[in-house]
Amino acid sequence: MTRKPVEFYFDFGSPATYLAWTQLPALCQQAGAELVHKPMLLGGVFQATGNRSPAEVPAKSRYIRRDLELYAARYGVPMRFNPHFPINTLLLMRGATAMQMLDGGARFGDYCRAMFQAMWVDEKNMGDAAVVGAVLHAAGFDPAELLAQAGQQPVKDRLKAVTEEAVARGVFGAPTMFVGQQMFWGQDRLDWLREALAQR
Repeated sequence: MTRKPVEFYFDFGSPATYLAWTQLPALCQQAGAELVHKPMLLGGVFQATGNRSPAEVPAKSRYIRRDLELYAARYGVPMRFNPHFPINTLLLMRGATAMQMLDGGARFGDYCRAMFQAMWVDEKNMGDAAVVGAVLHAAGFDPAELLAQAGQQPVKDRLKAVTEEAVARGVFGAPTMFVGQQMFWGQDRLDWLREALAQR
């Protein structure tokens, strides 16, 4: 029996995406669905759609930060708002794309866990390549090898293509999930996502 796909467009630089990532595997398992990760570059999505980070609007930023803290408490997961936010995630997202393309995805989950943990729990400055290298080493990766893979042209092209695909499908922020053609934006839409899976 074919499992229903949940397409998860994500970027490590989004705290809401981190919260969604902590919940989606169990949600999909319970629904008999397949979680399909789609690394994209959120900055590219913002540029293409005219959207911008809530962090750029002080009142909205304060509200969203508190809202995310409440959701983290409800989910029972650790989360600390990164003092280096916003962070350029180009290198991180190329790394995620490389992990999907070049090793058959065997350690993709380990990579995502390390990136999200560093960004939204350990408060690391993941815009610093040296810090990224240290995080990768601590997670059991060869930083030089992985960063070299992330710089390969096919990896760059794939990340750009997925980002363009996301925009073409109507994505304007992260996280964005699709069940078929139904789009769900934001980690606070997981209940709607669960209902959509139950109806298919």
